[in-house]
Amino acid sequence: MVCIHGFTDTWRTWELVLPALERQHDVLAPTMAGHAGGPELEGDVDDALADSVERAMDAAGFETAHVVGNSLGGYVALKLAERGRARTVVALAPAGGWAVGDDSFLDTVEYFTTMHGLLTDAVAHVELIVTSAEGRRRATQDVVENYEHIPSELIAHMMEGAVSCPGFDELIAHGRDRAWNLDAERVTCPVRVVWGAADRILPWPETAARYREEWLPNADWVELDGIGHAPQLDVPTEAAQLIVEFTKA
Repeated sequence: MVCIHGFTDTWRTWELVLPALERQHDVLAPTMAGHAGGPELEGDVDDALADSVERAMDAAGFETAHVVGNSLGGYVALKLAERGRARTVVALAPAGGWAVGDDSFLDTVEYFTTMHGLLTDAVAHVELIVTSAEGRRRATQDVVENYEHIPSELIAHMMEGAVSCPGFDELIAHGRDRAWNLDAERVTCPVRVVWGAADRILPWPETAARYREEWLPNADWVELDGIGHAPQLDVPTEAAQLIVEFTKA
């Protein structure tokens, strides 16, 4: 199994679900190109992101795998399916699903630009921020609805990773250019799409429109009431179950 994180995140976004996943699978959780701890982002962004995961799969001896991705990682998981590298895909709120003509994607681009600036100012105080429940809530409020179970150290890592994303400007430019494209006819493996109905970054259902209506209308769709953008952090037990059960289908 290969688990792919979202924009400005790192492999550790999967930390809370890894024990359950590893009971069923050998799991690879790489950090994508252009992100903190990952390889350099070079060339076409779509290709570079998928290439970096493919290289990690090759190095691990994974010709194909069950692929799981969140947000940008969900989109990249589907790009790997295009390339024939996925046995199944579970995409948690995959990016790129705005309907043609819907310019609200620019709001998401602006959100990340603003948040990056705020985190850059705040990260010097990260250890103090995560010592209080209020600080942990504010640090996670856009990503999850349930935060109490997330370790303070992991929240601090997420904040530091977002600030240390070396490909941030290139990835933002890619998003602003609306350079999302999926050759859905080449995605022949089973696909499950999971979306939190309380997602504040990619609001449901409007940001899923192109997946639902054009690209993946026949996928297995799961809506999670009261859950945010990152189910693997928000409700790790339920998220792991949704992932594992689909690989057995």
